[in-house]
Amino acid sequence: MLFHYHFWTPYLEETEKFYEDNGFYISQRIGKYQGKFQSFNPPLIWDDFRNKNILFRIIEVKKGNGNITFGYGKKIMFDHIGFLVSKEEHDKICDNARVLSWKAEISDRRTFIKTPYEFDIELQTHSDVVDLDDNTGKLEKITIMIKSEGLEKDLTELFGKEVQSVQSVIGEKVTIKEAIIKGFLTMNTVDPNGVNVFNCV
Repeated sequence: MLFHYHFWTPYLEETEKFYEDNGFYISQRIGKYQGKFQSFNPPLIWDDFRNKNILFRIIEVKKGNGNITFGYGKKIMFDHIGFLVSKEEHDKICDNARVLSWKAEISDRRTFIKTPYEFDIELQTHSDVVDLDDNTGKLEKITIMIKSEGLEKDLTELFGKEVQSVQSVIGEKVTIKEAIIKGFLTMNTVDPNGVNVFNCV
């Protein structure tokens, strides 16, 4: 199940507010402050730390089946998408990645597969990253802008089946062009990082 995407962005507060305004909640904020990583989770709000020199590594917002993360970057840069899979699916996908000559960085918490399309694929086996009992927030489909053709074919080989939740268009940069999210509160809008977000009721 597609559940996740991640951006690096200079627009952290704006991105957080955008998704919070559309029904997501802030589950964590982790940033480097005075030389060490610390949490700035709710109930803290931006007024509590906005003027501190914090380098945010990750801010996570959740809604049902959806989990979106972002961290500080000097410019907007799409980093990866994530799929929630079983342990058996994980191992088979990693085997298929080797057949494709795609590198897999495997750890106990999550696995990242390096694609030739300038973004990564996260495999997550821990179901606590989403609320499986709540179907709202589900990423029904995303459209990724890439520079070369072949993504859908390669994803079919990687997952051993057609991945209907991801499609591609050709463009000059790599980013998420569109996301269809179940239960998103706004019908048609654009997030601070240029993602066109549509509601799927």
